[in-house]
Amino acid sequence: MTEDTAPAGMPRLTKLDHEECLRLISPGGVGRVAFNNPAGPVVLPVNYTIEQGAVLFRTALGGPMDSDLRTGIEGADFMVAFEVDHIDESTREGWSVLVRGGAHHITGDVNKSAVESWPGGDRPLYIRISPNEVSGRRIQHM
Repeated sequence: MTEDTAPAGMPRLTKLDHEECLRLISPGGVGRVAFNNPAGPVVLPVNYTIEQGAVLFRTALGGPMDSDLRTGIEGADFMVAFEVDHIDESTREGWSVLVRGGAHHITGDVNKSAVESWPGGDRPLYIRISPNEVSGRRIQHM
């Protein structure tokens, strides 16, 4: 059964367009950053906001996203994936948005109040993910 031929009352999986994806994740909150490090794939939760169409989050200096997301080459990006979803387990409905792009360590001015870090502590490093691709899907019962 394809996403376009599901009978009434059956789950239907639909693709979300770029604008709908950004609308869904624009309130900010918690998302997950996925990247490779020397030991293999890593997925870490972060508090984030959307600023000028890019994902912005903060982290600790010296942590995995500080060292593992640096290429060591000026102007070269480390490619990452960023995912946010909302699932209602009782109805088995929800959505998922995936952002893929380069991670940039921000050294200039940034709205320091834009991202509240739930874990607290010293998290002075800001990272921006500039999207190359934004995609999403929604599952709902029709």
